[in-house]
Amino acid sequence: MNASGSAERKLPVSHRSSLFVVTALACALASGEASAFCGFFVAKGDAKLFNHSSQVVIVRDQDRTVMTMVNDYKGDPKEFAIVVPVPKFLEREQIHVGDQAVVEHLDAYSAPRLVEYHDPDPCMVARGSHWGALKPMYAREMAAPAASKSGASALGVTIEAKYTVGEYDILILSAKDSGGLATWLNQNGYRVPPGAPAVLRSYLAQKMRFFVAKVNLQEQSRLGFTHLRPLAVAYESPKFMLPVRLGTVNANGPQELFVYCLTRKGRVESVNYRTVRLPSDAEVPEFVRDDFPRFYRAMFDQQASRNPASVCLEYAWDMAWCDPCASSPLSPDELRELGVYWLDGSAGRGGAQQVFVTRLHTRYDAAHFPADLVFQETEDRSNFQGRFVIRHPYKGGGSCPEMKSYLQQLRERNEKQAQTLADLTGWSLASIRSRIPDVPAVPAEPKWYEQIWKR
Repeated sequence: MNASGSAERKLPVSHRSSLFVVTALACALASGEASAFCGFFVAKGDAKLFNHSSQVVIVRDQDRTVMTMVNDYKGDPKEFAIVVPVPKFLEREQIHVGDQAVVEHLDAYSAPRLVEYHDPDPCMVARGSHWGALKPMYAREMAAPAASKSGASALGVTIEAKYTVGEYDILILSAKDSGGLATWLNQNGYRVPPGAPAVLRSYLAQKMRFFVAKVNLQEQSRLGFTHLRPLAVAYESPKFMLPVRLGTVNANGPQELFVYCLTRKGRVESVNYRTVRLPSDAEVPEFVRDDFPRFYRAMFDQQASRNPASVCLEYAWDMAWCDPCASSPLSPDELRELGVYWLDGSAGRGGAQQVFVTRLHTRYDAAHFPADLVFQETEDRSNFQGRFVIRHPYKGGGSCPEMKSYLQQLRERNEKQAQTLADLTGWSLASIRSRIPDVPAVPAEPKWYEQIWKR
């Protein structure tokens, strides 16, 4: 049975600094089965639950890549700027302003989930009732600049192209020297932080160029947008990587990075950092239902602490079908908007053919991520979803013999769930136990003569 009814709690995101270095590299365009599910999603761990987070959608097929960059910048648009290393010169046609709603749909579709079930009446089950072992509960919402060429030339910087794309003014730069490039960026309002020249030098050694964007306030006003839309770039390159090191130079502490990969063959994994799976299908106490955002952040904190130099797999699934569908699959039009160019006319309205989704989440800093992220596409198409389970106990009472066994099992289950939650989050076991309701006493068994009159 397909699931429905997910909801989210929106939390505020922080104000970012004026130079937001996007943690992504663009490159592109020119076996186990999951068990069936019959519950309801009630919350999701989406990217909005984390401050200082970046989202990158990468569509990859052979050497072609389309990369869409989203950031959490909240501030004066005139202070916004990005600097992204790119392996090749970009033509105007290779740059596109994306649709934020499509990225949000992909985030909702692939986000880790909390699901819930209801225990049946043990006495009804004992009498052979066929109303099922699991009764789904309906979900409810949870408040869950133009620069001088002469100045650039004197510093060894070449402005190879200037474009206005949507509300952005974009420059394509090359440079002979990292110090000259850093000086030029600072002189032109990009405020490059200390330590950046050393990182820039490594990209120049790879003969990479730099994609630089600022907001054109007049164009933004004319177009009527009040938010900064995602930027997408596309070209061909054998490099399948994200240059996160500039992000570590500019960062005020660890940064969250969500990468959504759309590929033809199968799951994407990191080559130079360990890829670990998010804990999944663990049962947690009922109160997590109303505290899921805090739970998800604490759980990921634990994973990041235990695996400090790793990339976490949160979702891997073929978008042609889903069991469950936590959110509707992206439509063919939405997938094409992200750059999935290989779709044909046979793709159905509810999804697409030959599009495999991989969601990766990492927390990076300079100490644990000295090198850029490098990825590879595998042929593994096994399904994986980060999800956590609540099982609501039966609360209707009863005095059948099976009730005694059920209540004993419930006590054992509650203790196991408490220990699981403590391990997942690092929360105090005593505090968790105090939030779990006591299991009622076992009802007295009927007297022998009462059993006679009930026959």
